[in-house]
Amino acid sequence: MNMVANRPIISVRSLSVGYGNTPVLRDLSFDCLPGQFISLLGPNGAGKTTLLRTLSRHLSPLVGEIRVQNRPLAALPAMDLARIMAVVLTDRIAPPLFTVFEFVALGRYPHTDYLGRLGAGDRLAVTTSLAAVHALDLAHRLFADLSDGERQKVLMARALAQEPQVLLLDEPTIHLDLKHRVEVMAILRDLCRTKNITVIASLHDVDVAAKVSDRVALIKDGGMIDWGAPESALTPEAVAGLYDFDKAEFNRHLGGIELRGEGDRGRAFVVGGMGSGALVYRMLAKKGFAIATGVVHTNDLDCFVARSLGADCVTVDPMETIDAAAAQQAAALLDDCDFVVDSGFMIGAGNLANFDLVQTALDRGKTVFSLRPHEPGTPLAAGCVHCNTAVQLIEALDGFAAPSTLCRVQEA
Repeated sequence: MNMVANRPIISVRSLSVGYGNTPVLRDLSFDCLPGQFISLLGPNGAGKTTLLRTLSRHLSPLVGEIRVQNRPLAALPAMDLARIMAVVLTDRIAPPLFTVFEFVALGRYPHTDYLGRLGAGDRLAVTTSLAAVHALDLAHRLFADLSDGERQKVLMARALAQEPQVLLLDEPTIHLDLKHRVEVMAILRDLCRTKNITVIASLHDVDVAAKVSDRVALIKDGGMIDWGAPESALTPEAVAGLYDFDKAEFNRHLGGIELRGEGDRGRAFVVGGMGSGALVYRMLAKKGFAIATGVVHTNDLDCFVARSLGADCVTVDPMETIDAAAAQQAAALLDDCDFVVDSGFMIGAGNLANFDLVQTALDRGKTVFSLRPHEPGTPLAAGCVHCNTAVQLIEALDGFAAPSTLCRVQEA
């Protein structure tokens, strides 16, 4: 076992941070290990930036202690701290007439002589830092002429040129388009793995944090309400409470957030399974339909998506054949729905009862929309409204008036 790797590079004990005599966060205690990616999550104004500024010594702690490599942060000489820690904040800077290479070279100040002269090793460090963030092709361009995404990568390169062991970032993807957001997060994740740098970043994208973090800190109401691995800390209930979600749910199995529909256009029953229903559930929720579904296995993608969208689900255990009891329960749920969607699931010995549900719906006078492909040997339920694509299904539903909706209009 590597004892050095398990020794905290930053330790925080009983820390309160804030401005003047007003605390923003109280009683924080946690350890950061080498090579960890640590995400600070919470709503705007929760105190994430204040914590980062305190860890970087831009602010003094109100109470408590911060130790870096087991040395008090307050006692570290500035040059020693610069060799350990680099900071990328959200301040927009545009230094005039600096090329990218010259700007990144500013990060070498902890390692150059008192005149700031660059040696061969310093130039190599600048080039290596630019290469690490995939920005070597920008070296001779003016920093002021870069796009937001390019600037963010160059700011990270300047921080890496310090050769730090800790990298603090405040909302590193806030001004970036999707391409650069993904690229920046992948770069940061890889720095932890390949260079053993500890990254501490405030983030807004909980789904991204779940995928890249080794630890997450959930920050709200003046404190840290949880700290731990994202696999345990980021429960649907915890994320909903952190951001006050009402019509959305985070699903850690899916690694993302599902947006629930209003349910004011009627109620749909989806005969799904084997991942065939997930796209249909999302489309129905987007269009304002309440959802019921069955019969799906509890380890099926369809089950995870449907439950995150607030659907009523009839389920069976993994690998179990759908039995008569589950099919009857689904048929009863189907009766209370305005229409049925056959998601086009593959038919096998374990889910024949689901295909029977489609016929049951037709026998009971339900309108059935089917995404089942017209292929030789594929059973098709006569009387369905067949849609070849999800787009055709959307178009068909746009022209469909649910009976329950009509009743509400007539009553009004």
